[in-house]
Amino acid sequence: MPELPAISRRSALLAVAVLGLGGGLLASTAACTPEERPPELTVAGGESGGFYLEFAALLADLLQRERVTEKAIALTTGGSLENIRRVLSGEATLAVALADAAAQATALGKDDGQLVALGKVYQNYVHCIVREDSGIRTFADLAGKTAGVGEVGSGTTLTAGRIIAAAGLSGATAGPGRAVSQVNLGLNQALASLRDGSIDVMIQSGGVPTAPIAAAAQSLGVRLLDLSELVPATRSQSEFFYDRVLIPANSYGDAPAVWTVGVANLLLCRRDLADHVVRQIVELLVGQAQDLVPKSSTGVQFLSPETLINTAGLPLHPAAEATYRALHG
Repeated sequence: MPELPAISRRSALLAVAVLGLGGGLLASTAACTPEERPPELTVAGGESGGFYLEFAALLADLLQRERVTEKAIALTTGGSLENIRRVLSGEATLAVALADAAAQATALGKDDGQLVALGKVYQNYVHCIVREDSGIRTFADLAGKTAGVGEVGSGTTLTAGRIIAAAGLSGATAGPGRAVSQVNLGLNQALASLRDGSIDVMIQSGGVPTAPIAAAAQSLGVRLLDLSELVPATRSQSEFFYDRVLIPANSYGDAPAVWTVGVANLLLCRRDLADHVVRQIVELLVGQAQDLVPKSSTGVQFLSPETLINTAGLPLHPAAEATYRALHG
């Protein structure tokens, strides 16, 4: 499948501005009476240094500033799988999560039909990183090696496991001595382990650039492995549509551009979240996108009108769908 061109931060925000001018001013998010305004909203984010937590913090700040709620809090978590659990249990109002993790929860019936999306907020890129001095050049070279595959509770663990299996390097099917040993390590732990040599590769899903990885690229010297050949097998084995996406050149030091596996990153909630709250959140996603782009981002595929509704098969909250129709036609 041909790669769609990256959308710059400037272009995405311009598209939103044009949409706003064409469709008239958005309804005020402060339109609800104080009695209707929820006293607190929580946004399940991710680990320190990652895009999830940065985006969750920006969203929580905007929700409180625009008086959608009296108080909004971004939660530090292990990532997608934990975030989905927190939303379904009622521990969090909103969650940032990988679309494949959400699809798995739905397919396994864990959500009881309650898990819905408010929109695709950005594109995640799987970073498969080795030390520059390791001699590892391809994913096949990882046979028998040790990989950091994300923190327990992260969506990275799911995606990484599927990629390793698609490469034929998982479990008994890999052959004697060829299976990749998968170790649960968060972003910062994995970088430390890559530095001291206790793992050979780290697999991390995030935006581009991910700040801690960019810092490591300057001080350690890293190489990103091309995963494009594994996209078809990963799709077919998991029955989930993974994208082939490009990490642009110079995103990490002077590293060249590299193709990898892309996963939509969704903003999720429960189906029973109040319609007026959903409407206000969607209006902010569309109308104030400039306040929700992490400062470290290069701005590729963030909160643009054409991507917000692309939720990778997970249904939109009915009020979100109605709001997009009202805004977009």
